[in-house]
Amino acid sequence: MKKLFFVTNVDWFFISHRLPLALHAIRQGYEVYLLSRDTGKKQLLQERGIHFIEIPFDRSGSNPFHELKCVFLLYKSYRRCRPDIIHHITLKAALLGSVAAKLSRQCNVVNAISGLGYNFTNGRNGKLQKLIKLLIRIAFKSENFSFILQNPDDVAMIEGLDLIPSSQIFLIKGSGVDLDKFVYSKAPNVIPLKVLFPARILLDKGVMEFINAAKLLYGNFCGKVKFVLAGDCDKENRAVLGEKELKSLLIPNYIEWIGYQKDMIPIYENCDIVVLPSYREGLPKALIEACAIGRPVITTDVPGCRECVRWGYNGCLVPAKDEKSLADAVKTLLLDNKMRINFGLNSRILAEEEFSIDKVIQSTFDIYHSLYKC
Repeated sequence: MKKLFFVTNVDWFFISHRLPLALHAIRQGYEVYLLSRDTGKKQLLQERGIHFIEIPFDRSGSNPFHELKCVFLLYKSYRRCRPDIIHHITLKAALLGSVAAKLSRQCNVVNAISGLGYNFTNGRNGKLQKLIKLLIRIAFKSENFSFILQNPDDVAMIEGLDLIPSSQIFLIKGSGVDLDKFVYSKAPNVIPLKVLFPARILLDKGVMEFINAAKLLYGNFCGKVKFVLAGDCDKENRAVLGEKELKSLLIPNYIEWIGYQKDMIPIYENCDIVVLPSYREGLPKALIEACAIGRPVITTDVPGCRECVRWGYNGCLVPAKDEKSLADAVKTLLLDNKMRINFGLNSRILAEEEFSIDKVIQSTFDIYHSLYKC
């Protein structure tokens, strides 16, 4: 039985973004392992047939000795279990895991980078980013590694580093959406209309632009519209907007925060417009889910986000960090029910064409099958 290792920073991210891929692998006869930090999901994963090896990843990555410890633990696991394929997910897991794979002489490695993270967002260009770029050049340079990127800009970045042959760099748009679970539904279209921000409460996700755009529209839409934030305050992320500060910015019955929602389907179904003014993404799962449900999307014209919207077809693109343009786009859609309906229908078509989980799984397994050469 072939062994497939998934390696990612934290277990909940694996469940939300890669669990269908792992379950498909089990059905195909693979013995599947997850190497990750356990935040309480270990038993759930084991019940689904996935072996769990805890690696105490620190998402902030500020302690180099701790990072070396994680590399050593990965190395030990790779040497002991000799997996047939190692699938690293996220930049940190790919960096540390690639070093461990080289040390253990593992060559069937897939590095799936869903975004470049905090240090590459919002114009940051400090010493840590330079160090990460150096580590990228050291860890990723290998003729035996393959890469999955989620948007053309990240593909171009990896190609520009000349680390591996271009034939081993693959574009797969996101982690996919289950179109049988996320089915099209008509928007409520009742007063108050609902504008949804479906993301963690991070500055880099554009949370302040969303709130400020809502405030710009207050005079025209108070009592007619609700702006709803659905996401948690991720305290481990340095770009988080603190809960106390967030609550001070809310306006009762106009700007509301409903926190983390385990099941987002009814939240999407109960909204009329989905907005994500992020500064940069891999390819946001929230937007492909919104497309599948059939909602018009307003997002920023930045890597990762722009791939979810065809301008004038299923939504609007606005400049990043531009609350006035964001407010204008939201206002346009709020005032045009016919446009919202047409954009929503087209969002569903786009999801069926490009974001199906079945297509993502098939494309990923095509890469796996190409690896058996070592």
